[in-house]
Amino acid sequence: MMDAGIMEGEGGIDGIRMTWNSWPTTKLDAHKIIIPIAISISPIKSHSDIQILPYIPLRCKTCSCILNPFSRVDFSVKIWICPFCFHRNQFPPHYSPMISDINLPAELYPHFTTVEYSFPSQIPSCPVFLFVLDSCIINEELEFVKSAIKQAITLLPDNALVGFISFGTQVQVHELGFSDLSKVYVFRGNKEFSKEEVLDQLGLSSFGQRGIVQPKAAGNSIDHQLNNNNSVVSINRFLLPASDCQYALDLVLDELQPDQWPVETGHRALRCTGVALNVAAGLVGACLPGTGARIIALVGGPCTEGPGTIVSKELSEPIRSHKDLDKDAAPHFYKAVKFYANLSKQLVTQGHVLDLFASALDQVGVAEMKVVVEKTGGLVVLAESFGHPVFKDSFKRIFEDGEQSLGLSFNGTFEVNCSKDIKIQGIIGPCTSLEKKGSSCADTVIGQGNTTAWKLCGLDRSTSLTVFFDISPTSERLNSLETSNSQFYLQFQTNYQNPEGQQRLRVTTVARKWVDSTANPEELLEGFDQETAAVVMARLTSLKMEEEGFDATRWLDRSLIRLCSIFGDYRKDDPSSFILNPSISIFPEFMFNLRRSQFIQVFNNSPDETAYFRMLLNRENVTNAVVMIQPSLIAYSFSAPPAPALLDVASIAADRILLLDSYFSVVIFHGLTIAQWRNMGYQNEPEHKAFSLLLEAPHEEAKLIIKDRFPVPRLVVCDQHGSQARFLLAKLNPSATYNTVQDVAAGSDIIFTDDVSLQVFFEHLQRLAVQS
Repeated sequence: MMDAGIMEGEGGIDGIRMTWNSWPTTKLDAHKIIIPIAISISPIKSHSDIQILPYIPLRCKTCSCILNPFSRVDFSVKIWICPFCFHRNQFPPHYSPMISDINLPAELYPHFTTVEYSFPSQIPSCPVFLFVLDSCIINEELEFVKSAIKQAITLLPDNALVGFISFGTQVQVHELGFSDLSKVYVFRGNKEFSKEEVLDQLGLSSFGQRGIVQPKAAGNSIDHQLNNNNSVVSINRFLLPASDCQYALDLVLDELQPDQWPVETGHRALRCTGVALNVAAGLVGACLPGTGARIIALVGGPCTEGPGTIVSKELSEPIRSHKDLDKDAAPHFYKAVKFYANLSKQLVTQGHVLDLFASALDQVGVAEMKVVVEKTGGLVVLAESFGHPVFKDSFKRIFEDGEQSLGLSFNGTFEVNCSKDIKIQGIIGPCTSLEKKGSSCADTVIGQGNTTAWKLCGLDRSTSLTVFFDISPTSERLNSLETSNSQFYLQFQTNYQNPEGQQRLRVTTVARKWVDSTANPEELLEGFDQETAAVVMARLTSLKMEEEGFDATRWLDRSLIRLCSIFGDYRKDDPSSFILNPSISIFPEFMFNLRRSQFIQVFNNSPDETAYFRMLLNRENVTNAVVMIQPSLIAYSFSAPPAPALLDVASIAADRILLLDSYFSVVIFHGLTIAQWRNMGYQNEPEHKAFSLLLEAPHEEAKLIIKDRFPVPRLVVCDQHGSQARFLLAKLNPSATYNTVQDVAAGSDIIFTDDVSLQVFFEHLQRLAVQS
């Protein structure tokens, strides 16, 4: 039986949503159901009912699974039986005298399927924030970003360590601890440096040996020192507590000017982004292992110098496009990706994160840097300018505390344990394989596979991972599955360092049942989650599109046809008889919108934009990802209260306001009549108070959407037939086009496209499904 509250919110207390909440019993049946068996989990999602347990968890001596509500307990002899390996474990002495059927520890209560263990004896560690700023930008942009950094410092906890690096043609590491004057260490922009070379040049390593930071209490602050060969060199020259560095950093920022290196006519500025991040990784590598650190890169243009270059200095050479990548005509792309892949290995080994804030009208290299941002669990924001609200508000959000806090956490590991008949294929999401192989690893790999444990250098409350599974029952077990509706179990263990520097272990254990999908297909369908399935298909398709020659649209169409053919109710070769079970009835609409989305159709997007969209798709929870695939639309009018509207061009009316939420942008669209009344100023007249309230209503709703979202979406306010109306029209079902203009209702609109409408799409689907 499915857990109560399985569809509550974003997975209830467990933060889990599954494509199928009942699983088929055989590998063949799992292949037949088309949609992969997968789970979307938010490992550290906040929930008021999660119990914090201030003691060490009990682990099974055989499989290392943790005591959970599904463990069978024999109170008479004080043992518990692991539901994963069936090993009998003795309760330790401090449990034994007290435990009974009326006095259970919290982890055995049926409704505490997710608990969190804290380890209060450990000394909290101080997080490190290293800002890396691109100075090859105009003065106006530089002032915007300097102001944002100054504001960020005031929001950081006092014990957080802060460092600053600027770069242009060369890299400058600023020694914030040298108060007498501005002291800078300069690195050449055309050379890659090893970690040892970086530490040696900064005076943090003797003879190229690795330094180790030792924390030492000093009053209420923490003094970090680096010890090598019995000599002590203070790392506080570069990383100062936020409470101490504000004045020094303000001085450095006030003196910072746009890069002074001359730019020849017809050339781009020399920008060594790759070397700057290389040096930053070396600097935070001097910290004590286990120290959480974020490198926050603020980039305003493409890398043109040294490793990580994405385009040459000559303006005559355009930055690579999707067409160039398809034709293998991007000479710098693969070399840059290889450089950032190596950088990601260094950062993952150190347990550190790279966050990327790219603000420019042109591409900056997000596509190349995707590998290091995603594998370290970093945040990414793409904006047009450092002065744009998308950047300013998003940048502020990562440092805010309280309800607006993202809950940025560090140094996580994520481990999956499952019943013996289940194999783990891999994970799509912001993580890196720890290559912990075992009997639970499947032969088929999806994403980060061949392991049961992953590294999460950076994670937050909304971080989501998609775990793919395969069914591989033994012959003895298969017989038992066919004769009884037995359960299977999954356990997810997330060990991480929370924003306060405390070590936590989140444990989620869930149970589901096996179903004979051949005999009881209706029972299998009852547990089908259409939204999760759509998101999993989107993530899997985005991953497959990185393979050469993969036809995403064709693959999605064939998968949908086969799914409808299996679960639809129809008479063969009779499309009019086709009916879909309500449990799967809206899935085709999700697929229709996915086919038209920016994840599949890359024609009008740059490689940077596509990489950005896919990174967010892979890391956000199901609710947010569904909005990316199929935006929500709300209609406002005098004749009715605000209500959801069809995502169709027919929803446009002259006397209606539409609010579109497509996750990356929020659009307020005024019908023709509404726009005319507004331009005439009716909303300012007392007798038209109702009109004023109608205009304000979508703006208030948009504020609520923007307030709770990261990255902050772009707000677009437009009118019917205006130039920015394209932001709405591009997302609507083209039920009325220039070919059907005679059928358009008065006050509505048409879309100039040759794309098929949802109705035509569904007619084709019916026709092909009944032929299979």
